[in-house]
This record gives sequence, C-alpha cells and structure tokens, in this order.
Amino acid sequence: MHNYLDFEKPISDLEAKIRELKKIAEEDESIDTSEEISRLESRVDEAMAEIYSKLNAWQKTQVARHPQRPHFVDYAESLFTEFTPLAGDRKFAEDAAIQAGLARFRGQPVAVIGQEKGNDTKSRIKHNFGSPRPEGYRKAIRVMEMADRFGLPVISLIDTAGAYPGVGAEERGQAEAIARSTEMCLGLKVPMISVVIGEGGSGGAIAIATGNRVYMLEHAIYSVISPEGAASILWRDSTRAKEAATNMKITAEDLKGFGIIDGIIPEPVGGAHRAPEKVINATGDVIFTALNELSAQTGEKLRTDRRQKFLDIGRNL
Repeated sequence: MHNYLDFEKPISDLEAKIRELKKIAEEDESIDTSEEISRLESRVDEAMAEIYSKLNAWQKTQVARHPQRPHFVDYAESLFTEFTPLAGDRKFAEDAAIQAGLARFRGQPVAVIGQEKGNDTKSRIKHNFGSPRPEGYRKAIRVMEMADRFGLPVISLIDTAGAYPGVGAEERGQAEAIARSTEMCLGLKVPMISVVIGEGGSGGAIAIATGNRVYMLEHAIYSVISPEGAASILWRDSTRAKEAATNMKITAEDLKGFGIIDGIIPEPVGGAHRAPEKVINATGDVIFTALNELSAQTGEKLRTDRRQKFLDIGRNL
C-alpha cells in the first residue's frame, strides 16, 4: 500500500477510485471498467506532473523523508557486487547507522560508506533511524584509511537527519569524531564521490560527504540543521518547520545555485519511491561518469582540488 503525503491527496483520491474499479471488474467479469480506469490513470499522471513540478522546500523535505524512498541498502544491493560490510570502530562498538565496506562498482574495486535509516520498526531501531554515533564515524574513518592505503575510490551515500545527539554519544566525542571523519575525507588521495539520496543533515552528513564531487537527488535536502531544529532555535517553536525550510535554502536547486553541490540527479515524477530502480540506475550512471573523470588525476591533485572546493564554498557565499 502506498503511503501518500499530505499534498498528494488529489492523487490518492484518484488512485483509490482506480483500485475500486479494478476490484469491481474482478468481482464481476461482465463489467468493463477499462475505459474509465484508463481515463483516471491519465488524470493521475497529469495531477502528479503538476504537483511535483512546483514543490516547495517543505514538500521536498517530506518527499526526502518518505518511508518508501530507497535507502542505502537498496543502492548497495543494486549498484555494487561483492559488497563486504565491515563492522566496528576498533575502539568501542559497532554502529549500524553507518554501513561501510568494500565492493565492486561496475567491475572496479571501491570503498562504500553510507547511512541506513531502516524501513520498518525493527530495522529502524537497529540502525538508530540513520543517526550515527561516534563509533559510526570512526568506522567510516577506518574504511577510508584502508581505501587510501590500497588506492580504492570512495563512494558515500548520505541519508541522515543528523548525528545522534544523545548523552552517551556526546560523552564519547561525537563532535571530535565528525571532525576527524571530515578531515579524513579532505586528506584522501583517491577519488571520493558523494551523493545525498535523502536527507543531508548537519555535521552528520558532511562527515562523509566532503567529496571531489557532491551530487543530490532532485528531491533530497541538504542543510546545517533540520527544519524542525532550526525552528526550535530561532522561534522556540518546531511547528514553524515549514517556514524554516523555506528560508534555509535546502533544496538541490538552491544548493546547485550556490555552488555547494556539483549536480542534480533527476527523480521520476512522484519521487524516487515511485520508481526506485530507475533512480538508483541513474545515480549509478552519474557515479560512473564522475569516477571516469577523476581517475586520470594524481592523488595530490585530487586532495588539493577537494580542499580548495570546500574552501571556495565559504569564500563565495
């Protein structure tokens, strides 16, 4: 059953009528509903195209958080072969919010890192809703060090509302772990390509997103804080999240205009959750092209260009 967002009510009403007509036809084969179904399906396509052509920042936030949107595990299963996940930070514990390991991408050995939110109650609890603890970032550092040592490109897929803000995480050095992970990204002498596939929230995102190329899906969001968090700080009222989202300029279009990201990966009409295979393949094509462009560069140039890229962001805004 599809989960509809609040602004998708015209679509949900039409698709409910289509399901009703199909059920009638199944129960009584003498009734031909095909013509009416075809007409309603055309109206669904028209309504979806109209709605998704003018989404505001808060609506894009809702799409980026859609429970049926493809997550890291879906990309890992479709894009990579021989994926071997690595666990633990060799210091304290395993953090399932960050998945990391070695794999092959279209035949090429790579290191893969990403946040996983989970897709049901059990898996969401296991992965801490995609909010990593310090151990997750230290695991990411361990995998990036290995990639750098063996000359493996790093591919990171970002989807987190932010790093976990709990007391235990702070006691174990959350901010330091994020800073070290960001530093590790900047120091790599191998290509690093980052894609925001859902939410890119705060330092929890940038810690594994400081790449030579940074891309976003069309309806993904990327910001220094969640809209709810910004509203709570600015107005002490989290219900003003919609207003905060608009003012924060968190959409892919906004960030491409600011030069913070390098490109936007189009999503199917209706969002990535409507055609996950299509958007995952499109993401793979973008990563493949970027890897080919970067593979001819020396390690020192890759590191220097990456550092300069992020220094320029601060200077140009």
